Amino acid sequence: MSALPESRHRSLEFAIDVRGLNKVFGSRRVVNDLSLQVRTGEIFGFLGPNGSGKTTSIRLMCGLLTPDAGSGTCLGYDIIRESDAIKRNVGYMTQRFSFWEDLSIRENLDFVARVYQMADRKTAVENALIHLGLKERANQLAGALSGGWKQRLALAACMLHRPALLLLDEPTAGVDPAARRDFWEELHRLAAQGISVLVSTHYMDEAERCHKLAYISHGVLLAQGTAQEIVAAQKLFTWAIKSRTVHESDEGLTQLSSALDGKPGVLQTAAFGNALHVTGRDPVLLEKTLREMLVGQPYEMTQTETGLEEVFIHLMRISKSEREAQEAKR
Repeated sequence: MSALPESRHRSLEFAIDVRGLNKVFGSRRVVNDLSLQVRTGEIFGFLGPNGSGKTTSIRLMCGLLTPDAGSGTCLGYDIIRESDAIKRNVGYMTQRFSFWEDLSIRENLDFVARVYQMADRKTAVENALIHLGLKERANQLAGALSGGWKQRLALAACMLHRPALLLLDEPTAGVDPAARRDFWEELHRLAAQGISVLVSTHYMDEAERCHKLAYISHGVLLAQGTAQEIVAAQKLFTWAIKSRTVHESDEGLTQLSSALDGKPGVLQTAAFGNALHVTGRDPVLLEKTLREMLVGQPYEMTQTETGLEEVFIHLMRISKSEREAQEAKR
C-alpha cells in the first residue's frame, strides 16, 4: 500500500472538508448535519461529552463509516467513493489500546508494517522506535507498559506508513500529565511537518493547545473556531468568588452555589479550586445580584476572564435544555 505523495497532501488547502453529514442508528440520530473543515497542517480539537457523536463523526470523515446523507473529502478523496484510499493514508488511534499485549513493542510495530505491506518495514520500524523514544524498550511486552508508553506505541504504529492525517480518539485518557505533555509536544512537531491532526479530548488544557476547535453535543455542532473565537462568541461574563478567610470550608461555597441557582443574571456556577466561578450574559445584572447576595458574608468577588471550561459547561446546558424541550414535544 502506498502513502499519499507528500507533494500532494501539502498542496491541499483542507485535509478534511465535509458537509451535511448525518448518521442514524435505529431511531437515534448520532450525527446531525455536520459540516467541518480541517486545514492541512492544523491540529483540530474535537470536543463534547460522552455519547455526543465524536467517535462516529471521526469514522464518517475517514471512510470507516458511510454517512446516511452528506458529502465531502478527506485528503482530497471522496469519503464515500474513495474510502479505501483514505484508509491507506490516515493514521487512526482509537480510545482503547488495541495492540497485542503478549508481543513486544518491536513485534507489534512489525506486524502493523506487514499489514500495510511496507517495502522496507525493518527500517520503518527502527525509525519509529528511535523517533518516539521506544528504542530502549523495543523488546518489552506491550502488556507490561504504563499508559504513557502504550500511548507512544499506538502513535508510533499510527505513523509507520507516514500518513498525511492523524485521527486521534481520546488518545490521552488515563495518561499521566507528564506523558500528556510529551504527547502534545510530539503532535505539534508533526503539525509543523505538514501533518494534519483531528483529535478528540475531554481536557480543557489540551483543547487550548489546538489551532482550532469544534464542540459537538448529541450529534450537533454547536461551536467552532479558535479557543478565543469560541469564548468571545458566547459573550459571557464571569466573577470569581473566594473566601476572605483561610479557614472557610468548601461547604460554604457549595451552599452559595445552590443559593445562586436561578437568581437574576446567573446562568451557571462552577467550582474552580478554592473559588466559585459565576457566569452570566448581562454583566450589570450579574454584578448586582452577586453584590446583594454577598452582603455580610465572608467572601470577596473579582471579575475574571471567561475560560473554555465555562463556555463548554454553558454549551452543554444549552444542548441539554434544547433536547429536553424536543423530547417534551414528542
